[in-house]
Amino acid sequence: MQEKITYTSIDEYISAFSPEIQEILQKLREVIKESAPDAKEKISYAMPTFEQHGNLVHFAAFKNHIGFYPAPDGITQFQDEVAEYHASKGTLQFPLGKPIPYELISRIVKYRVARNLEKAKSKKKK
Repeated sequence: MQEKITYTSIDEYISAFSPEIQEILQKLREVIKESAPDAKEKISYAMPTFEQHGNLVHFAAFKNHIGFYPAPDGITQFQDEVAEYHASKGTLQFPLGKPIPYELISRIVKYRVARNLEKAKSKKKK
């Protein structure tokens, strides 16, 4: 049985991949940081994760795609724009070998930040 690798940081996670994949993951990380400057980085579910008043997004590299996990509302809100990518409940798959839609990712992250801030404010009011 193969031992499961556990990462302690996003840097460690990214460094485990080939240079081509590292470049994509690093750019994805930068786009997320720019879109959510107050978000904290962590590893959650063995994936790079950004959190701000709860999880914002996760991402991960796979053999044939980059997985991006903006929660179900992060997909339904951008349904038309994500239609060309394989999507399921809270997951988008960006095939390797095709351009990664960084601008779309940025808008999804900003939307998720706004949603989490709304939820946090409504909890404080209760």
